[in-house]
Amino acid sequence: MNENFDLQNYLIQGVERVVSEALKATLKNPRESVFMMKFAAASRAASKKRRAAEDNAEHIPPFLIASITSKCNLHCAGCYSRCNHATTDAKPVSQLTSEQWLRIFDEADELGISFILLAGGEPMLRRDIIEAAGKKQNILFPIFTNGTFIDEKYYTLLNKCRNLVPIMSIEGNREMTDSRRGKGIYDKLIANMEEFKKRGLIFGASVTVTTQNYKEVTSDEFLSSLSDRGCKAVIFVEYVPVTEQSSKLAPTDAEREYLMTQIQRLREQRPEMVYISFPGDEKSSGGCVAAGRGFFHINSHGGAEPCPFSPYSDVNVKNSSLREALRSPLFKALQSGEILLDDHEGGCVLFEKRELVEAIIAGDSN
Repeated sequence: MNENFDLQNYLIQGVERVVSEALKATLKNPRESVFMMKFAAASRAASKKRRAAEDNAEHIPPFLIASITSKCNLHCAGCYSRCNHATTDAKPVSQLTSEQWLRIFDEADELGISFILLAGGEPMLRRDIIEAAGKKQNILFPIFTNGTFIDEKYYTLLNKCRNLVPIMSIEGNREMTDSRRGKGIYDKLIANMEEFKKRGLIFGASVTVTTQNYKEVTSDEFLSSLSDRGCKAVIFVEYVPVTEQSSKLAPTDAEREYLMTQIQRLREQRPEMVYISFPGDEKSSGGCVAAGRGFFHINSHGGAEPCPFSPYSDVNVKNSSLREALRSPLFKALQSGEILLDDHEGGCVLFEKRELVEAIIAGDSN
């Protein structure tokens, strides 16, 4: 396994490659070609902004994760967001408005943040925010979705706003996917993929890797089924055991080693798609990239958190700027300490060491 893997560089190069391929494939579509060229230029300009900030001793990460709602229509087995109570069935209260999110997107653009991952809950329940994101053409918005709300209105929006890229959650074959997400979900996802391909729209897939599916989701058969339908990126997320009952789903050391070996093979043998693994890629690229090292998270209520798996915050963007949030005492303590660099059992280092994170928060408030 590559111990000197540069995750951020791979991600940026991967996006550039996807953009380049899309540009070649869509020369007959002037609108998409124009967007791809403009985004490539905007991405380079954003990179210059981040380098200039670095020269002034200010680190700006290229990625932001935005959980834009706490509501979801599915009850996936072992969902970390429900276990952390970030996703509930109760009616959402005190969540950021589309105007507030648009202000955050504007600030991110000014800082040089090129990628904002929209998550939830189920983000496509907030069509108002996704429409607002579509207006920010300098930023690429991967939308981490369960795929059940993609309809004709969304297809029209995705065709118009090429900076919105659905990343649909799938667990492998029909049996694997439906057993975790619900009956009929697999068929809906495949139908979505076929429609995306027919319309020439870019999409990716997100896979939660467990002890039950780690071989299935890295098999050539499964990945060919995605690639043949036009998938451009596969994001492997190792299952984080947020309860004792679900710990049996977390991959073992041997299974994680198998996963990383397979991903390295795929990058060499099947470069038609981008492959990303969390936290495996972090461990081989210098430690966890949360808390502003490579990305940070804003929850649906505006709290700035190290990452979705570490739901702790000491600042809210309702009453602070993104720049101020990145300078929060919690983020600074995590970046300057050893926690993010520590080795750990797997899953999320910040979740595993949550007592230390809680102690930092408690120290700030005393």
